[in-house]
Amino acid sequence: MIRWRKGTVHSVRRSWPGAIELDVTIDGDPARALAYPALVGHPEPGDTVLLNTNALALGLGTGGYAMVVAVPDRLPPDPDGPGHLVKARYTPLQATVLGADEQDSPHHAALADADDLHGMPVIVADLHSALPALLSGLLLDRPGTRVAYVMPDGGALPSWFSMSIAQLKAAGVLTACVTTGQAFGGDLETVTVHTGLLAAKHVLAADVAIVAQGPGNLGTGTRWGFSGVTAGEAVNAAATLNGRPVASLRVSSGDARERHQGVSHHSLTAYGRVALAPADIPVPDLPGPFGAHVAQQAAALAARHALHPTPLDGLEEALRADEKAWGVRMSTMGRRLDGDLEYFLTCAAAGRHTATLL
Repeated sequence: MIRWRKGTVHSVRRSWPGAIELDVTIDGDPARALAYPALVGHPEPGDTVLLNTNALALGLGTGGYAMVVAVPDRLPPDPDGPGHLVKARYTPLQATVLGADEQDSPHHAALADADDLHGMPVIVADLHSALPALLSGLLLDRPGTRVAYVMPDGGALPSWFSMSIAQLKAAGVLTACVTTGQAFGGDLETVTVHTGLLAAKHVLAADVAIVAQGPGNLGTGTRWGFSGVTAGEAVNAAATLNGRPVASLRVSSGDARERHQGVSHHSLTAYGRVALAPADIPVPDLPGPFGAHVAQQAAALAARHALHPTPLDGLEEALRADEKAWGVRMSTMGRRLDGDLEYFLTCAAAGRHTATLL
């Protein structure tokens, strides 16, 4: 199940909050590796490192690194401080964190009986790549909005894997990240998506929450075998807590796979079958036959949800400007803005619609 290797650190490539990218040699061959200092310490050139090379061997596009499991000759000090939430539970790398919703937390009193989002909009999306585009559309029309990213555990477990989170926080357009379930590494940790949303509202004073899985979603080409089904579950969580769910469609003209052309079957399944509560679904005013096709597919969701045709004027310009200003890469499945513009415009349209709810 795990491909274990020993390697030697050659050099440090780059780092961002929570992660260090390394050049290593494995059996004399060069490779890229990733270390999370909070888990394994700070590897340095010359260090021997214990590696998990599964993702490297599989050639995964999002996570094709050798992952540093330990620096066995220079172990980090034991953690100190409170916290008894265990995440990645009963794996060799289970981590103990302080949960915002646990008894030792300074936020426990605020969350102990919290049960209401008081109408806070909650944008739900399938892919992590939607995050910057959602923010772009929202902040174009409502600059200064406080936005919290609530990260479930359908993709990456460590939020540190995401450069986008770090860049968006550094740019001042994302207030904080809340990691939920088995995911960890956020500014706040919670046990469930429900308490993650409540923490966004009652601890972070967010105006809007965005729920989308971390990088590295999983799909199998089957009707139900994809990690994005959690998008439907997030709609239900937001509605249960008296939030205002906004379901962002996954739309593509650049994906070669038929099941993702136009409105992806991920959206049709998650919102059409899994989401039992009604949500607002912004439908982008895309031009031409492709736009008509998207509108026709989205109409299948109208029996339960409220469809909102949303204009796109100014959104492409905002996406291009924000990519430069925020230092974040607009990219989905390896496709940049010009490779799948409709995807990013649809996400930005969801942000724009959300701005009308504030």
